[in-house]
Amino acid sequence: MPKMLTLGIHLLLINMKNILNINSKIKPFSKKITTEGDKSLSIRWALLSSQAIGKSTAYNLLKSEDVLNTLDCLKKLGVKVKLYNNRCEIIGSGINKFSYKKNLVLDCGNSGTLGRLILGFLVHSKSKIKIIGDESLSKRDFKRIVNPLEKFGAKFKTNSGKLPITIQGTEHPNPIKYLENKGSAQCKSCVMLAALNTPGKTMIKAKKSRNHTELLYKHLKLPIKIKRDKKYDFITINGIKKIKTLNYKIPSDISSSSFFIVLTILSEKSELIIKNVNINPSRIGILKILKLMNIKIFIKNKKNYKGEMIADLHVKSQKNIAPINCPTKFNSQSIDEFLLIFLVAAKANGISYFKNLSELNEKESPRLVWGSKILSALGVKNIIKNNDIKIYGNPELKVSKNITIKNYLKDHRVFMTSVVAALCFGGNWKIHDKNSINTSFPSFLDKLKLLGLKI
Repeated sequence: MPKMLTLGIHLLLINMKNILNINSKIKPFSKKITTEGDKSLSIRWALLSSQAIGKSTAYNLLKSEDVLNTLDCLKKLGVKVKLYNNRCEIIGSGINKFSYKKNLVLDCGNSGTLGRLILGFLVHSKSKIKIIGDESLSKRDFKRIVNPLEKFGAKFKTNSGKLPITIQGTEHPNPIKYLENKGSAQCKSCVMLAALNTPGKTMIKAKKSRNHTELLYKHLKLPIKIKRDKKYDFITINGIKKIKTLNYKIPSDISSSSFFIVLTILSEKSELIIKNVNINPSRIGILKILKLMNIKIFIKNKKNYKGEMIADLHVKSQKNIAPINCPTKFNSQSIDEFLLIFLVAAKANGISYFKNLSELNEKESPRLVWGSKILSALGVKNIIKNNDIKIYGNPELKVSKNITIKNYLKDHRVFMTSVVAALCFGGNWKIHDKNSINTSFPSFLDKLKLLGLKI
């Protein structure tokens, strides 16, 4: 057989294995599960531990591509990393003690969190470092962090504000005043990390967003002060010379858990308990939005763990879903969950409105566009205008047609949302790029098998 034909058959077989076919709705279930460790905390733990002096240990670290890329980048920067089945150890040498070869290239893969945050630690880099990413990450805006880091004194060469980016640090970074008005926790955290390595007082005025970095700073007793008003947090950080080690048991990810929350709500006669979930108030916009849609989710065994709130979530199938004019104050708290919220709105008894969602299109794919595409594939009328979407709910929504989802820049959340839609509403689905889940939730399909899905 000719080599080219053999190669073609081989690639076809690989592609077929990377397509998920779903032809029936999920059957009723009643289960208890845990989801994998929080991605945001996993990456932040690794980055901060790399700057400590000594050994930090994390349990339940998310072993997704984003986190593994973080560990790989730290190794290339000379940090000692040991990854075991049940834990990860990072042995840091202190702030600004990276040791690396010239012309270093760091591949951040698909991770905007890694790509943006790690640049904050490189404002003091002695030689040039190049940051690259995959096709999706290379389309995302990095000017929003290049601009403040240039004020610290770093120099950049960019591709029109996008990856690849080359950073040249400065020996004498300057503290800055920074306004973050997009509600981006990544941009805020990048500047916060740079401030640790900068003598003097850095002042940040940030639109409300996730606060994992602030909570870790407080737990580590780093010099941070925070004042708040309704729209902004005012953060002051002083540069320091030492960070203590951080031993941490990573709680379950609310974003990953949300797929199973919505799956349960929209399924028939089903019930689910998700154990040990991080319910940080800056991350539970989806729970607040669902409550406004007349959906009850019970929070049990609530406790504080190193500044983060942890609890078990008890979810049941729901009928009589109310439409919503979604308050924009919840946008930053639920930015990664809106595709799922759109599915709930698709079965609401009336028209739902979601506004000012420009940040959705700054993610791995243009998610507002993809949310509309999935709804249209389901037969749900929706209208996008500017950065708003109007969804015409149908409480009797059922699907029986063929639907194919592909060419979505391998955005893991588009894939998983499509799976939830298929299992809840029916139809014959062919969903491409199954391996996209490795970015954030490698065990997603295995968890579904626990609920009775046969794949």
